[in-house]
Amino acid sequence: MTSKGVRGERVPAERLPVARVCVDVPLPHLDRPFDYLVAAAEDEAARPGVRVKVRFAGQLVGGFLLERAESSPHGGKLAFLDRVVSAEQVLDPEVARLARAVADRYAGNLCDVLRLAVPPRHARVEGQAPAGDEDRAGAEGVAEIAPPVAGGWDSYPAGPAFLRALEDGRAPRAVWGALPGEEWATRIAEAAAATTKAGRGTVIVVADARDLERVDRALDAVLGPGRHVALNAALGPAERYRRFLRASRHQVPVVVGTRAAMWAPVAKLGLVVIWDDGDDLHAEPRSPYPHAREVLLTRASLAGCAALVAGHARTGEAQLLLETGWAKEITAARDVLRKRAPAVAPTGDDPELARDPGAATARLPSLAWQAARQALKDDAPVLVQVPRRGYLPSVACAECRTPARCPHCSGPLALQGARDVPACRWCGRVSPAYTCPACGERRLRASVTGARRTAEELGRAFPGVPVRTSGRDEILGTVPQEAAVVVATPGAEPHADGGFGAVLLLDTWALLTRSDLRAAEETMRRWFGAAALARPQSRGGRVVVVADGSLATVQALIRWEPGWFAARELAERRELGFPPAARMASLTGKPEAVADLLAAARLPEGAELLGPVPAEDDEERMLVRTTRSQAAAMAHALHEAAAVRSARKAALTVRIEVDPATIF
Repeated sequence: MTSKGVRGERVPAERLPVARVCVDVPLPHLDRPFDYLVAAAEDEAARPGVRVKVRFAGQLVGGFLLERAESSPHGGKLAFLDRVVSAEQVLDPEVARLARAVADRYAGNLCDVLRLAVPPRHARVEGQAPAGDEDRAGAEGVAEIAPPVAGGWDSYPAGPAFLRALEDGRAPRAVWGALPGEEWATRIAEAAAATTKAGRGTVIVVADARDLERVDRALDAVLGPGRHVALNAALGPAERYRRFLRASRHQVPVVVGTRAAMWAPVAKLGLVVIWDDGDDLHAEPRSPYPHAREVLLTRASLAGCAALVAGHARTGEAQLLLETGWAKEITAARDVLRKRAPAVAPTGDDPELARDPGAATARLPSLAWQAARQALKDDAPVLVQVPRRGYLPSVACAECRTPARCPHCSGPLALQGARDVPACRWCGRVSPAYTCPACGERRLRASVTGARRTAEELGRAFPGVPVRTSGRDEILGTVPQEAAVVVATPGAEPHADGGFGAVLLLDTWALLTRSDLRAAEETMRRWFGAAALARPQSRGGRVVVVADGSLATVQALIRWEPGWFAARELAERRELGFPPAARMASLTGKPEAVADLLAAARLPEGAELLGPVPAEDDEERMLVRTTRSQAAAMAHALHEAAAVRSARKAALTVRIEVDPATIF
């Protein structure tokens, strides 16, 4: 086999360079690079990181060129690259190494990870004249980076040392517990600025668009314009790809974004940051289901760079980083915390029950009502957190309390408004003539009260006071400092200029009684996130949690000690053998498919099988548990077993999730 050179001469195939390509074929038994010859005409464009087209199994498929080589260990005849799709090197070598490590950790395929890491090509944007030189000149010509403000990082004993280490180009790793009322986006921007001063890059990942907007504004204020890009799926394919190219071409030192930004390419990576790592939005819903925190920590280890895991609350995974010595703690001293934190009071402790015997059963006990009334009297807004959205998302028989079910599909009935008829939440059918099958009663009562019904009740309780809701349908951004009531679902709480005068945490049982391993941890994250929006106690800020004061979650909130609660939670999980103290993999599929995969898997010694338990669509789920030291062996064994089934062309698939985000 020969190829024409630049001047038309024939070049023997054995003298042609070889390209190692990751082909976009998501089959486990084909999860390896394949070698192709590079024709002389493609030699200049065929650089590592470019998109290519190759012939594979008789079909033309896409892929990424991973590396060039002088020869191939393959003893057979090699095919040529069909073509280089674009000379743009969109796959950074550092990201390619990270993708391989993440695929191995999560028992996945490299091509699946690369599909997450590199956005789809937008030819028109790529073909536009690059503005790299202009952007670089603009970035160099902006004003000097703003220094950290007083009362920021210096509020934490280890904060200034962390910034100095970043400015010196070192690689500190920290778990930061942000103070209530903290301008956390500005603190993150200041950490990115310190890293930029050292000539290194920063990747920042937040959970949602609202947090992204805050960090985007803070980076503009601290770094100046032109020194960062914000990546968000809502931008649209063209604008998102344009911003990705600015990062890929190393025109900006800082990239911030939601989950997909964990793969963002930056030059000389010096710092990775994740805010609120317990948010379930950080878990990728596509194969191989990596978590942004784990990807960034893996990236920090491979690149030898700094890492910052930040939030008001603390997860078990973050606590494990501290207990193993991988990271250091950044928290405020108790005297500073007392000045910044609101007063927190439960409604279910003995003194309050003595004053108000109905506090144990009332949805809005007198303590919460008084706190809201005082805040409104002080012309301050009140935040009310309600775990459920809607009006009455669950109803029951008014006589015998039997849950109301749809007569067609047995789904739960709900009311969307005071004048609406019951409608099924599963099939959508209405049941205007519903009759309880147990007692024949037709009247219904609320089982669970949603945010809109709560707003209606509070509107009657505080006549003349504006009542607004913030939830899935409309999420408020910022509310002014004036008397108003804001009813919000968890995660949709707006910010108030100067802080909320009172924060009421209602229906706490709905969060605490969820059948999930992380129910208590998630409750703490939601509570701390809402309580951090209140004014300091010195300015009258109060948080009222409608729960028993003896609960560990309530005690942690009262004392504002997320670290204490995280250590307690981690110790319990260690005793029970639950993540993150142990490692687990979830196998979901048809029973025969799961059994077939486990029969082919050479699991490490000591691995436990838990289950099976029923899953959706007549499937079942098995859990594989092992120690952290055997996690890599477990993932490798599961991927090998999936490859065996793939090679046999097994008809039924099995979904493999290593460290699943939810374990019931």
